[in-house]
Amino acid sequence: MLSFPVPPMKATMKPASAPVPDGDDWAFEVKWDGHRTLAHIENGEVRFQTTSGHDATQRWPDVTGLASAIGTDAILDGEMVVLDADGRPSFDLVQKRTDPAQHPAVFQIFDVLQISDNDATGLAYRDRRALLEQLVEPSVHWQVPAFTVGGGSELLAATAEQGLEGVIAKRLDSIYRPGTRSKDWLKLKHRRRVELVVGGFTTGSGNRSESFGSLLVGIDQVASRDPEVERALATPLTAGELRFAGGVGTGFDSKTLDALTARLNELSADGSPFDGPLPATVRRSATRWVEPKLRVVVDIAEFTNAGHVRHASFVEACTS
Repeated sequence: MLSFPVPPMKATMKPASAPVPDGDDWAFEVKWDGHRTLAHIENGEVRFQTTSGHDATQRWPDVTGLASAIGTDAILDGEMVVLDADGRPSFDLVQKRTDPAQHPAVFQIFDVLQISDNDATGLAYRDRRALLEQLVEPSVHWQVPAFTVGGGSELLAATAEQGLEGVIAKRLDSIYRPGTRSKDWLKLKHRRRVELVVGGFTTGSGNRSESFGSLLVGIDQVASRDPEVERALATPLTAGELRFAGGVGTGFDSKTLDALTARLNELSADGSPFDGPLPATVRRSATRWVEPKLRVVVDIAEFTNAGHVRHASFVEACTS
């Protein structure tokens, strides 16, 4: 018998150079951009669990009706998502959600670990999904998302067109191994490349004490011509405006750090080139400013609702 908390099974990131799994022994699901959550239903009540094992029930009051809808003890695995105005999952909205009425949650249930006293983790994925579809009646606050057998490349392309995070590939015969990161489950995530302007940097520490910690980047009118960047803007840029877009702290090798540090020192400036107030975290950090003349290509997961880069990694400095 499983009991609260249960460490969830996790997927391994597919290497960028590896092909998308092919064949009818793989199933493919949309990767939902939200909070991984396990639902423990017992005696007509539900407790929601975070990945780290904490009780998150109070965070999701609009989904607690799941217990009475299921009607039996169970442990379910899924992702709590909040949809934006275009109907796409928004991690930023999940993070900042304070009003369930304004930003209702949807629990995307993709696995079942236990039903009543029956442990389902030793069953194959295909069999667990069949049980799940019998167990869960869809509602506005929960559903069992579809999956496909084969056709992973096509689903991956479709999620890119729809602005979704990516796809999870799962072997049809894979059992559920709590607390493991398995190659039986693979993450296929989309990344986006954008060109941004460097306006400053944070001072580095440790082995980067002689270079920098993160580049502070912004969006100008040239960068805003990129449709991906344009969608991140809450309001259009004014002439000459440089709008703060967050920090980039990864993707640098030692040669790149040296070259960028030399260039940043050449562009040193007395004050911030960004228009408008900066986030408190930036104001509190040890920051140096530069003239906004260095443009960089950055690999990101997405822009947040605040227009800041998420999971950003440096690719290259622009030559012109």
